[in-house]
Amino acid sequence: MSTLTTGGSIELPRSAAGSAANATQTAAIAARLERLPMTSYQRGLFVIIATAWFFDAMDLGALTFVLGPIRQGFGLSTAEAGLLSSMSFLGMFVGAASAGLLADRFGRARVFQVSMIFWGLGSILCGLSPTVQTLAAARVLLGFGMGMEFPVAQSMVSEMIPAGQRGRYLAILEGFWPLGFICSGLLAFAVLSVTDWHWVFILQGIPAIFVLIVRRYVPESPRWLASHGDAAGAERVMSEIEAKVSERLNGATLPTPRPEQVELRAPQGLSTLFSAGYGRRTIMLWCLWFFALLGFYGLTTWLGALLQAKGFPVTKSVYYTILISLAGIPGFLTAAWMIEAAGRKATLIATLLGAAIASYFYGGATDQTQLIVAGLCMQFCAFGMWSALYAYTPELYPTHVRATGTGFASAVGRIGSLIGPSVIGFILPTAGQSGVFALGAGAFTLAALVVLVLGEETRGRTLESISH
Repeated sequence: MSTLTTGGSIELPRSAAGSAANATQTAAIAARLERLPMTSYQRGLFVIIATAWFFDAMDLGALTFVLGPIRQGFGLSTAEAGLLSSMSFLGMFVGAASAGLLADRFGRARVFQVSMIFWGLGSILCGLSPTVQTLAAARVLLGFGMGMEFPVAQSMVSEMIPAGQRGRYLAILEGFWPLGFICSGLLAFAVLSVTDWHWVFILQGIPAIFVLIVRRYVPESPRWLASHGDAAGAERVMSEIEAKVSERLNGATLPTPRPEQVELRAPQGLSTLFSAGYGRRTIMLWCLWFFALLGFYGLTTWLGALLQAKGFPVTKSVYYTILISLAGIPGFLTAAWMIEAAGRKATLIATLLGAAIASYFYGGATDQTQLIVAGLCMQFCAFGMWSALYAYTPELYPTHVRATGTGFASAVGRIGSLIGPSVIGFILPTAGQSGVFALGAGAFTLAALVVLVLGEETRGRTLESISH
């Protein structure tokens, strides 16, 4: 593919004038973003996006804590409970796949806002569901909204943060997942002590009103605007960002931009994901997401119910699930440090293998102490894996298909999420809990092998240099 180097020679087909202009504008905007010092303005944008992610994670984690009461209330078998658990992942599959295409077509900010409306409405409908059938349908809607939000948020953060700190901030963004998961457990613990599971979902749907904050304060990605030929829009948003950053620096002069070589804009769509230079990355990411999410959600969705199967009452199982999930906080913080110190590949492989080993021992735990220790190790590594996964994925695609590539990788992962809880619901009666956690350990191991063989390192590189 022909390229344009700012300040250097130009090699273009005669029909590529429009693409060349886009490349020039994208190179200039990217350079202006990359040279900005991190200030309270960028950190404020990050906190807003991460807060929306946090509320989303609360909704996603809720079923872990209320699956047991739901199963008892509706009289579900293990297989039926597993299928119910998978409904939100069916919605996430559709949401993730469509959101990527929509965000690359219509912009990050718009799709991000729409996703919040969907998951808020879905959560409230879950709480109002009188039958298991209506609950399953509401879980699909809830999953659709959550599936939309995750890849778009990744793209937004990756395009706003400079290369030297991008991985750390993306890892911290994913760290709001265990925080949301833990808070979901605390809410469930409090609610289940006084009323039934319906109110857990209703209360968790209310924060969707936070979309009004996102709408007011989060701008469209100037990288996306430039790549779509909206030079005026990109310039306007970029100038506003520079003015606010300069204001935080007390009017100090900003560093001089240094544009890099930028790939000319190719046709959007799935074909780009398998074109030269991207096919290997796409295969690696799809396999990684599939096996990692199959292992994680297959185990995590059932944690509370499996503890109840060991004889713990509902509130006690919720308490222990929250306890072991606390390890996710140092887990994602460690991963946020490792991905910049050791690299994305090393962090992913280490956390995946660590999760595999801990899962195996969790399944074979014979007393309460072993259960908690193995559970803490499992969640430490699993949430660290999530941070590295979310930091790594959006870096591997160019701006015009970043959300599409991230969304479809996430969608393939949701197939694993869909299969995991369902398969465990079927094999638990015959293989027992040791068999369930052995399955999770095997899935994590396969994901680590895929990264080892097919992965490439992106640490310290700008998005433009990676995509070129």
